[in-house]
Amino acid sequence: MAANDKTTSKKAPAHDEAALASLRTYAEEDQEETRNFWIGVGLAVAFHALLLLIYFPKSSADEDVEREKPKVYVVQQVRFQPPPPPQQQEIPKPKAKKVPIPDPTPDEPEPIRLEDEIEPDIEMPDTDIIFDIPEGPPPSEPSGPIHVGGDVAAPVKINTPNPQYTEIARKARIQGVVIVQAIIDKEGSVQNVKILKGLPMGLDNAAVDAIKKWKFKPATLNGKPVTVYYNLTVNFTLQ
Repeated sequence: MAANDKTTSKKAPAHDEAALASLRTYAEEDQEETRNFWIGVGLAVAFHALLLLIYFPKSSADEDVEREKPKVYVVQQVRFQPPPPPQQQEIPKPKAKKVPIPDPTPDEPEPIRLEDEIEPDIEMPDTDIIFDIPEGPPPSEPSGPIHVGGDVAAPVKINTPNPQYTEIARKARIQGVVIVQAIIDKEGSVQNVKILKGLPMGLDNAAVDAIKKWKFKPATLNGKPVTVYYNLTVNFTLQ
């Protein structure tokens, strides 16, 4: 046991020396790296300072020169060409015609020549020719009733019995005129009576009943009887 302690005590110094040596080496390497780092930093700072000293004064001087230079504005004048003068059209002058002047005292007057007129021979026929204008077609008869006027002669009254006064209209003492439109056929009979203006209390109906009994000489067109429209009036008066 005592022998082992002695052996350990002898070997311990050698191990400590190795550790110390490695620590010294590491410390020296660390100092070397730190020195190299700061040397690099110093070189970089010196290089950038040199660049600033070279380029910065030049750029600042250029900027000062540019600021000092006044801006010059150039105005370019546009020139317009005047239009060409209008060309005057030349008016052609009328050419003078030479008119011969007749001699006022001719030695021998020119003879007057008369052309012989030749009349063409027209042979007329011996027979007399009579040109007749053909008669036109007869006018067609109207198919329905027509209005009186122009070539249409109005119908003529033959028998016109008076209408009967209604008792109520007589008591009310109503008077006036009833106007109707009727168709008078080729025989002079009255048809299709329509009231245009009436009277109250049955007087208009009394007028229609009386007109239907009237008889006429029919209207004519070119001498032929025709059916026409005709307006008729009936007077209602109290005595």
